[in-house]
Amino acid sequence: RGMNLSGMILKMFGWRVDITVPDYDKAIICVAPHTSNLDFIIGKLAYASVGRKAGFLMKESWFFFPLGYIFKALGGIPVSRKHKGGNLTSAIVEKFNATDRMTIAITPEGTRSRTSNWHTGFLRIAREANVPILLAVIDGGTKTLRLNRTFIPGDDIEADMKTIKDFYSTVTAIYPDKFTV
Repeated sequence: RGMNLSGMILKMFGWRVDITVPDYDKAIICVAPHTSNLDFIIGKLAYASVGRKAGFLMKESWFFFPLGYIFKALGGIPVSRKHKGGNLTSAIVEKFNATDRMTIAITPEGTRSRTSNWHTGFLRIAREANVPILLAVIDGGTKTLRLNRTFIPGDDIEADMKTIKDFYSTVTAIYPDKFTV
């Protein structure tokens, strides 16, 4: 099939897209490594290049005029840093339960800075909303966005997080010095 604009833009900048996971009605896309503002653009373009749409969580402070309108149109969901944990998790679980089709991209690192303290909210959301987690890799070494693995969370968040971090442990970030599991 022909390449759309999103695919052409990525190709122009030397990026390849390798997406083999099913187009689930509902899913969370775990995106890592997250070391650059380019990650967002690459992820959006890659997913659009296969004809799919995903919403995303983004720091509330980015939702100012006129950017707020643009981010909301692209599927942005503002996140307040004040509300740690429960409130946001519950709100997203409710959104999943109230809709027939929803995919949301989450960066578990929660920052572009180097951190091994990944947020576990996406695991709790996936478990409570009963949706799969798709493991998306932004590989700066090969300039490839890969989305080939579906992860079904269990009851042990720490074990799940270890499995997910192990999966990402060999990936080269766009800025490798900013990535660690």
